[in-house]
Order: sequence, then structure tokens, then C-alpha cells
Amino acid sequence: MTVRLILLITVVALLKIPATVPSPVSGKKICIDPGHGGTALTDSYRVGALGEREEWINLRVALMLKKMLEANGAQVLMTRSKDDRVELEKRAELATSGEADLFVSIHHNATADRNVNFPIVYFHGAASENDASVQAAKFLALELKKQLFNGKGHVSVVSDYTIFPKKGAAVLRHSYGIPGLLAEASFFTNIDEEKRLKEDGYNEREATAFMNAIELFFSHPQSKIKEKVIPDQLPVFHVLEEADRMKPEALNWLNDFESGKELFKEKDTASIQKAYELFTRSARSFPDSWVARECHEYRSAILLQQKKVEESKEERIRAKEFYIRE
Repeated sequence: MTVRLILLITVVALLKIPATVPSPVSGKKICIDPGHGGTALTDSYRVGALGEREEWINLRVALMLKKMLEANGAQVLMTRSKDDRVELEKRAELATSGEADLFVSIHHNATADRNVNFPIVYFHGAASENDASVQAAKFLALELKKQLFNGKGHVSVVSDYTIFPKKGAAVLRHSYGIPGLLAEASFFTNIDEEKRLKEDGYNEREATAFMNAIELFFSHPQSKIKEKVIPDQLPVFHVLEEADRMKPEALNWLNDFESGKELFKEKDTASIQKAYELFTRSARSFPDSWVARECHEYRSAILLQQKKVEESKEERIRAKEFYIRE
């Protein structure tokens, strides 16, 4: 073998491209749940001012995410692949019977205040009992903020008991034990956002946010999900649910909060009581907003001033377990 040939072989060996590192999702089983479907005749509030329906957006994003995950070696279970109505328990059952490593429910939001637009990601139950899902939700909230909002604005990572205070969201409740989240990526009731959500390129950016977050989640060790106890120990805090969020009173959620803060400074009994009522109304009107946790913390402080120690403690627990700080 000549010196020239030896040198050539050495150079080729040095230039050899290293093997591609497999994605953290490779070999994982992901259940994707495009929310709703087949309900155009019954869910009149799931449509934007320009006619785009939430279930259509959910499915477009889900199918894009499916391709991304499969391209990186994941096995994907889809609760629906077209505009069909699928019962909530059957969606969860697919994840549990299929032994999914992660359950992801894709949604888009609506509220009476058409100026509102930010991501909300829900986990089931209490934060301290479901740390794995909280971790996944935090990754996703930050990725949605990055991909859809240029890293600006607010995000909410909250328990599903904030919006369904009796039992949480059915798909997360029935799949509890598997790390799971339900994401409201943005608000289609915001007209500018609805326009963007009709674009495939924008849907792809959202799917990318999900993909990045899922890879981040599987890149980190996950805590074991504990038995659910805390949510059932707290009294129900009634809120506006589903279509009720479109009521006119829901428009005042932020003004109620800001007015409550000003009244709280006054210290007199009448002002404090009025502040309590405003904080309560804000938290009921928009229980998963970025100010809702503070509403419950103020309620706790006022209840303590009123010597209602047990009620104050319950509000502290609710604020801590149902709301994650940004």
C-alpha cells in the first residue's frame, strides 16, 4: 500500500460523518388527541368571527405533529384522524390501553374578550401529585410562547380543575397515570389570531412547538405520578365553563382584578369586602388567566383577615397546587 493511499484512507476516516443521534422520542408511544370534532351543528361557540372552527385547526396541527413524531421514530396513536365525534372516555382509553408514554390533547381557545390571546396548558389534578405532567406542560407553554408569540406575553400552566372544578377534564382524568396535558395554544376568538390559524405555515409552527416540547420532556427524567388526593379535599370553586365564558360579564376579568388590587390598599372593611368580591368574580370569569392565581392569593389574605382560617388555607392550597408561576 502506497503512502499516498494510506494518507487518503486516513483523511476519509477523519472526515467520516458521525452517526446521527436518535431523537429522544425514538421508540416512544405518543397519543395525540385533536380536540372535539364532528360537532359543528351543536357547538356554536367553537367558531371564530371569520368562520374557522376550532376542531379543524386542532386536527390540522395534530396531523402535522404526527408526521414530525413518526419521522423521528415515535409511534403515534391518534384519537381521530378526520372530523369525527369521539367520546371523551374512548380518547383516554386509547392512551391507556395502548400504553402511551405521553398523552397530548390539542385545542384552541375562546373567550368573550376578543383582545385576549396567549397559550394555556393544563395538567390534571394537583401539581405536587402530577409533577411529570407539570414538567411537560411547562416545556410546551414556553415553546408555544416562543413559536407563536416571539417569546413575548403571558402563558398559563394550570390544573384542569381551574376550569372544570368538580373533576377536571375528562380526557386527562381517565388517562391519569400517564403524563398528559391539554393545550389551548391560542385564542381563535382573537380575529388576528384566527387569520393566522387558517394558514398551514402557522399551523406548522405550532406543531413544531409541540414537537420541541415533547423532545425536551423525554430528554429529562420524569417523576412518578402519585395517587390523586388533594383536588378532592378542596371545596369546589365554581367558575364560568365552556360556552359561559362568552357571557358579557367575562369581559371584566382584568378590570375586576386591577380594581380589586386598588381597593385592597384602602384597608377599611367595606373596601376589603368589595375587593374580595372583585377578585372572586375575576377568578370565576377567567379562572385560567395569568392573574387568577393572584386572585386566589388575595382571597386567602382577606379570608385570614376575617379570621376564616380554614377557608384561607384552602385558598392557599388552591393557588399553590392549581397554578404554576411563569
